[in-house]
Amino acid sequence: MRTRITEITGTRYPIIQGGMQWVGRAELASAVSNAGGLGILTALTQPTPEALAAEIARCRTMTDKPFGVNLTILPTAQPVPYDAYAQVIAASGIGVVETAGRSPAEFIARFKEAGVKIIHKCTAVRHALSAQRAGVDAVSIDGFEAAGHPGEDDIPGLVLIPAAARALDIPILAAGGMATGRSMAAALALGAEGITMGTRFMLTREAPIHESIKQAVVQGSERDTALIFRALRNTARVFRNAVAEEVNIKEREPGATFENIKALVAGARGRVALETGDIDGGLVWAGLGIGLMDDIPTCADLVERIVTECRQSLSRATALTGEA
Repeated sequence: MRTRITEITGTRYPIIQGGMQWVGRAELASAVSNAGGLGILTALTQPTPEALAAEIARCRTMTDKPFGVNLTILPTAQPVPYDAYAQVIAASGIGVVETAGRSPAEFIARFKEAGVKIIHKCTAVRHALSAQRAGVDAVSIDGFEAAGHPGEDDIPGLVLIPAAARALDIPILAAGGMATGRSMAAALALGAEGITMGTRFMLTREAPIHESIKQAVVQGSERDTALIFRALRNTARVFRNAVAEEVNIKEREPGATFENIKALVAGARGRVALETGDIDGGLVWAGLGIGLMDDIPTCADLVERIVTECRQSLSRATALTGEA
């Protein structure tokens, strides 16, 4: 497959593994890259910039293919040395950085100077236009179906993807609900030039999380995610478990603030859940696409399946139009 996204990433296929806290480690990123996609290390999964540099080096021992790094810039309870993380990325020889959260404008010149291509995650066309003006090379447009923070507009991919494709000059990746070759075919038909998948890659053999978590999530349907932080205007989509249900109850209480739920949603608690297999131990992030997932394949099998099914779906659609 050849699109402007594969030109940016240097990969065989325009399939990118989204950055996922605690999940985007060398084991997964290298497996995705070896399969022909672009694996992504999550910078803030590493406790320090120095640890990120070590993880990049470790990933290089596991693949000779291109891989990238995610840098998510968000308000946090404890100060994060974003500048130092950005410096490590720029100095590492990495070809692609996936940014998310706040605008990456303050780091763009540094990344460009180092030859790093920038893909920024957006949940609205207006944000994507702003990122384009700032100088990013591509955007990943996340529909309401996505895990994580899908924004406050509640626009699903069927509308958001073509709206972004119509408005932007730079290439876009479709994200949110991307789980199968049919999903990819639909995204390409809507104007995207590739896809970003998070939850689908989380449910692979190489993902470094407990098997019990994978089994619990893969058995869920499209009805088994929950929206939290709605009352706080910071909507997030997670797997529906006991913690998510408790958060929903507490945040709706009169006068509730983030402090009321802080202990429940702590990142360290979610990390322990992923590592121990306690599905109700903390937040487990998952998108609506779990309704389309029913197995836990290797990354290699998953990527080849998606590409094959994408081509078959596009051929079928072409045949229905009566065109050769």
